Amino acid sequence: MKIFVGVSGGVDSAVAALLLREQGHDLEALFMANWDEDDAYCSQAQDFQDARAVCKELGIVLHRVSFAEEYRRQVFDDFLAAHRAGRTPNPDVLCNREIKFGVALAHARRLGATHLATGHYARRVDGADGPELHKAADRAKDQSYFLHAIDREQLSAALFPLGGLTKSEVRAKARAAGLPVHGKKDSTGICFIGERPFREFLAQWLPDAPGPVVDEQGIELGRHRGLAFHTLGQRAGLSIGGLRGRAEAPWYVARKDAGRNALVVVQGQDHPLLMSQTLVTGRAHWLAPQSTDRFRCAAKIRYRQTDQPCEVGVRDDGGLELRFDAPQRAATPGQFAVLYDGERCLGGAAIESI
Repeated sequence: MKIFVGVSGGVDSAVAALLLREQGHDLEALFMANWDEDDAYCSQAQDFQDARAVCKELGIVLHRVSFAEEYRRQVFDDFLAAHRAGRTPNPDVLCNREIKFGVALAHARRLGATHLATGHYARRVDGADGPELHKAADRAKDQSYFLHAIDREQLSAALFPLGGLTKSEVRAKARAAGLPVHGKKDSTGICFIGERPFREFLAQWLPDAPGPVVDEQGIELGRHRGLAFHTLGQRAGLSIGGLRGRAEAPWYVARKDAGRNALVVVQGQDHPLLMSQTLVTGRAHWLAPQSTDRFRCAAKIRYRQTDQPCEVGVRDDGGLELRFDAPQRAATPGQFAVLYDGERCLGGAAIESI
């Protein structure tokens, strides 16, 4: 079979390519340029040079392709729309489904590939009922949360060479092979934003919509620049410290009152308004045979969260109702609730309400 490997210029994708080459596969590489604005925060030009150096070292052909138009239309437009609606989206989930295992996989297939490999920390297991998505061996790096929305046909064509390795093992392999990116710092943050102040970036696309910052009794404590610039559980950037007659404890965003354009804040990291035990999602996407009844499993409502035991009910509209054994902090509409049965990712859905 012919495999294309997505090479980003980082150490993870470089070692994914290294492992596939060592296994003797017919291998070519693909560098995806998904953002068409170049500024001080965008490392795309340097990343491409690093990808070229890796492919030269490994002796594999590198293709560069731009999916910037598709990214704007299929990922970024939804990202902005969600923020306008007061939600907090996760564009990396959409990027995996629509771009990496959508248009990029289709592009690789047009060039003769049967599979697309990436540097994700996850495992694909061939089960009795088809391909399964499992957690990576390195729990601290597991990225199955971000991959839960790809469909089973996309999963069947996916390869995750790093699934059984820890991050330290990946860096050691890169160093031993003399790959030029073995010590390169991991990228953080949303792919198209880079490591820039988030609200600074968002303000380029969304206008200010000022409103009151209020406590749980509705007393105004300050002003916000727009609900879109805040997320539930947020502590920094509220600018309401040192209020007369108030405790010195930090304030946290607990609710967004769209009707009043008000940001509701509370004091105390575990204030009751920050906690919820039940949430409702939109229509679920399944990577396992769909259940039509109530069942127990575990769920994550954010990346890196430990598995949280819960009971799941499937609604008539295809959405889910999750009731957790323990209250969850800052469950956020727009983020994803992702379901697990032990190692296996069952699927997930966007949180609608709590």
